[in-house]
Amino acid sequence: MITVAGFNTAIDRLVSLDALAPGCVQRVGQVRAYPGGKGLHVAQTIAALREPVQLVGLTDAIHRNLIARRMSERGVLFHGVEMVDELRSCFAVRECDGRITELLDPGPLLDDRMQQQLLDTLGRCLENSDMLVLSGSLPRGFSDDTYAALARRIGSSGVPCLIDASGAALRHAMESGAWLLKPNRDEASELAGRPLTTAEDAATLARELHARGIARPVVTLGAQGAVGFDGGDAWHASLDIGRSENAVGSGDCLLAGLAVGFRQNMTMDDALRLGVACGAANAMHEETGYVRREQVDTLRGQVRVRRVTG
Repeated sequence: MITVAGFNTAIDRLVSLDALAPGCVQRVGQVRAYPGGKGLHVAQTIAALREPVQLVGLTDAIHRNLIARRMSERGVLFHGVEMVDELRSCFAVRECDGRITELLDPGPLLDDRMQQQLLDTLGRCLENSDMLVLSGSLPRGFSDDTYAALARRIGSSGVPCLIDASGAALRHAMESGAWLLKPNRDEASELAGRPLTTAEDAATLARELHARGIARPVVTLGAQGAVGFDGGDAWHASLDIGRSENAVGSGDCLLAGLAVGFRQNMTMDDALRLGVACGAANAMHEETGYVRREQVDTLRGQVRVRRVTG
């Protein structure tokens, strides 16, 4: 069983219009709403790949049935911790030329009791789990080192911990000895203190993260794919799909593919191939953070993987 801690659950709203004009009143062509948050995207993608998965996250009275029903339909065991406040909403504004602008709600401020409920629920789930994925922003109130502390605790028991975080949480995670860390290009550039523009740049940082104790560092490069280091070789996996329908959530789906690949004892190059296929499959459809297994299988054979030297 893979356990995903995606505490900061959201409602994703995809807003479609011809062109975004800041400062003007505009009529929206279409709005679609889906249960979301990075952890939820990861969990439902793992389930789509037919691996057992459970998700721990916030819920509220308004959306509890919607989220529980959607997760059940998609094969995810959802452990929702209900709060009084309403879940955050995240908006993706998609223009007709494919450009997307994201507006991310920080969400409610949790008191100590709600934080402990989430951690206790996660602790119970870990009793029957052989992999932990920590994904997305932490709800306000949590310490920035929460993911790092969880990674150290679970790592001491021999269970691999995979982290996808940003900002201060990512900086703490870099020193946590987590089994896998997945910064994107912007996050990786911030960690490195220099711009990362090529696969070779990403491979250099991945090697540096490995030297800091991260067993399987992976740097994602958007449409350029992803680079991973396995302790011996660095690998670059990529796939050109042409026009993207909605790339929001592709990094989450890529992480899900990596989690499934490593749980199935794949090598880094094969796990990257699966991960990049998942990210591409998400970008080809409207819904944020969701893939179909059949399409992933088709795309997987088209992913190009090469060893990165230097």
